[in-house]
Amino acid sequence: MLLRVNPSVTNNLAGTRSFTEEGYGSVTRIYTVCREDNVVPDDYQRWIIKKFPAKEVMEITDADHMPMFSKPQELCACLLEIAIVIAH
Repeated sequence: MLLRVNPSVTNNLAGTRSFTEEGYGSVTRIYTVCREDNVVPDDYQRWIIKKFPAKEVMEITDADHMPMFSKPQELCACLLEIAIVIAH
């Protein structure tokens, strides 16, 4: 039930969905790049950001695909910053 469309398949959905500024565009997007992610490489993460612009991009230098395990304190700091950005 929690499955969501991944940007890598979005091109296959061209013409089947309408991403409007009022809908999708109204969501504040903040992307956290995990620099050591071997599942989603850095260049692909950057492509996602370019394709779906974010209000802010944060980086966790030594985080892998699961930053909650590899860099939990750094992820927590990012999430706190995100909460502050969204609150303002």
